[in-house]
Amino acid sequence: MTANIDHAATGTPPAATDRLTGPWHDTTLPPEARADALLAAMTLQEKTAQLVGVWVGASDEGGEVAPFQHDMEEPVDLDELLPHGLGQLTRPFGTAPVDPAVGALSLARTQERITGANRFGIPALAHEECLAGFATWGATAYPVPLSWGATFHPELVGELAAAIGRDLRSVGVHQGLAPVLDVVRDARWGRVEETIGEDPYLVGTVATAYVRGLESAGVVATLKHFAGYSASRAGRNLAPVGMGARERADVILPPFEMAVRESGVRSVMHAYTDTDGIPSAADGPLLTGLLRDTWGFGGTVVADYFGIAFLKTLHGVAGSYGEAAAAALGAGVDVELPTVKTFGRPLADALAEGLVPKALVDRAVRRVLVQKAQLGLLDAEWSPVPPVLAAAEDAGPEALRGTVRLDTEENRALARRVAEEAVVLLRNDGTLPLAADPPAGAPARIALVGPNADTPTAVLGCYSFPVHVGGRHPATPLGLALPTLREALAAEFPHSEIVTAPGAALDGRDTDGFGEALALAEGADLVIAALGDRAGLFGRGTSGEGCDAEDLELPGVQQQLLDALLDTNTPVVVTLLAGRPYALGRAADEAAAVVQAFFPGEEGTRAVASVLSGRIAPSGRLPVSVPRHPGSQPSTYLAARLGHASEVSHADPTPAFGFGHGLTYTAFTWSDLVVEREQAPTEGEFTLSCTVRNTGGRQGTEVVQVYLHDPVASVVQPVQRLIGYVRLGLRPAEAVRVRMTVPADLASFTGREGHRIVEPGALELRLGASSTDTRLVARLTLTGPVRTVDHTRRLHMGVETEVLTDAP
Repeated sequence: MTANIDHAATGTPPAATDRLTGPWHDTTLPPEARADALLAAMTLQEKTAQLVGVWVGASDEGGEVAPFQHDMEEPVDLDELLPHGLGQLTRPFGTAPVDPAVGALSLARTQERITGANRFGIPALAHEECLAGFATWGATAYPVPLSWGATFHPELVGELAAAIGRDLRSVGVHQGLAPVLDVVRDARWGRVEETIGEDPYLVGTVATAYVRGLESAGVVATLKHFAGYSASRAGRNLAPVGMGARERADVILPPFEMAVRESGVRSVMHAYTDTDGIPSAADGPLLTGLLRDTWGFGGTVVADYFGIAFLKTLHGVAGSYGEAAAAALGAGVDVELPTVKTFGRPLADALAEGLVPKALVDRAVRRVLVQKAQLGLLDAEWSPVPPVLAAAEDAGPEALRGTVRLDTEENRALARRVAEEAVVLLRNDGTLPLAADPPAGAPARIALVGPNADTPTAVLGCYSFPVHVGGRHPATPLGLALPTLREALAAEFPHSEIVTAPGAALDGRDTDGFGEALALAEGADLVIAALGDRAGLFGRGTSGEGCDAEDLELPGVQQQLLDALLDTNTPVVVTLLAGRPYALGRAADEAAAVVQAFFPGEEGTRAVASVLSGRIAPSGRLPVSVPRHPGSQPSTYLAARLGHASEVSHADPTPAFGFGHGLTYTAFTWSDLVVEREQAPTEGEFTLSCTVRNTGGRQGTEVVQVYLHDPVASVVQPVQRLIGYVRLGLRPAEAVRVRMTVPADLASFTGREGHRIVEPGALELRLGASSTDTRLVARLTLTGPVRTVDHTRRLHMGVETEVLTDAP
């Protein structure tokens, strides 16, 4: 200790020369003990400084980061702020294009300034977006989360997340703002592309795997948006949420509960929205009562960007920024992001006036400091130099430029694998695959028609760097190789002539280009219609944050173009590069084939081309239903009986292709269902098994999906809901015996009294290839009393598989 000044008592501002050492540096102590020791030595202003971030951008010249001038906030004075410390640095790499190595140098120099300015030498925690890859210039652009859901392959998504995490950590980033656990309730919502799907079990399992992968790399994962954001009325961004407590408990919350219980996640982000009049940022029963007291979450709750200020400006539940800060801090929000606003001077004034208990500040700061201790940021030997600069610590920016690659061959191979497993074959009349043994059978002339035929960024989601940030820097190269669908098809079908026309702008109303496109179609052996979305932000795209749709008709005149192509005499294969499902009109029944890819990332067009040729067997399944009619929203497969087609309404929400649907290039038989016991007590379990055999001529993937149907319950239930699944890759003639142990807990739901219960009575377990394709049904009975369950209940069925030795 270089000085013995009681700043906590005097309230005097700290000075960098008063550098203190203490137990918080002792790595043999638990993080909690280190945090407590540091907390006891801090002034109130030093404490509140740990609760804010500053939005910055790394310097492409290697200098310190500069505060980002956002139109929603006034500039931050770092000279005034940093002597007290700083909690977080917001998106140093994801704010403007910067060479990764130079950006790492800029961040390191900034951390040196931060640690040198505050008397404890505490660095800031740096966070970035990582929804579909590290959102920085030159980093791999992976498929969006909706594609993760389409894989029905959590382990693969975990590999993807671990790769993203390693890249983040390599340049000095500590926290990633992903995954999104919002369950799709209305596909018109612009952020559907950011979600994993419309089923809470699928969302929970895939998101939990992502968190485990990111955390395995030493990066703090962030669950968002807690909770209910995706259930906004009419699918409008930030619109009020009108769902009841039971829908919230049984549909919205289970993925978060699963991730908190099973993944080791260390951060949660509150949602922007209000539910029944209570904004999430001020919802103490949600952020503290449920998340912490019931589920046992011990990490930090961070604000969605500007979300605390929105309590005043948008929600109107706070009359001042000080009141907003008090409400959020009291509810359980620990860190204000993206930059200091309500937790700055407004919070200081509220504390001085006695409107906010200081104990609330201590509670939040302790959580922040525990996390910094876990990350090594309180270690005496902590260095601001990230791993990528360890061997070139003294190199200047020009020597470093180009030395760090965040889009490696290994990353691209992983991106390609995820994209391939996520492609969903919705329809096929036998036209696909186009050439199982090229060039035999390959079309001589392919007309590639549509606005996504020759657009490099058509594979990218809203939170990919080239879309999210790159659009503001048109003179900067993309930083990635993004083969267009035309280029991918040319490489996949070298013996075919490929002619191309856009037909129309993606969201334009002009049909003048139809003539050229139809002429190409008439003269071709096959038409590939390249349709879908353009990702963007707040109206600059047809999909993405703030890009909500009035209905689910293809944007612009794409449906008219598609119908005109169907009227030609040429077979039409529809390929969709999109961020949400769209109604396809006649094409759902008349197209030769329909291939769906949800913004499949930088390797996406190659994945689509390889599925079209048959080099890769399609194995994706729909994570969201594809509507038959564009106006049949909101509608998901998780509907009660009255939510399905009926004689009392002429509006039919029956999908064209249901949740879980996906075709293959082979065939499977399901047989020999055996139920070991048809009755079990409400605290018991059922065991059943069946055989799945590949009866086709090539390798393929079947996804066994287990749905629960409760014929009679004390409250209205969905007709069916997914409770488990298993992905099986089978060679021709290969058979697998699948044994499933299903605990009665999976039949639980929120009863009339607001508690989760398991009721006695009849059940059906429907084993299907999708929600609309049931193959086997087990009729079972639960016996005994109604049983109340809680957050310790079992969340998964057990699965065992055995390859049958007697397969022909």
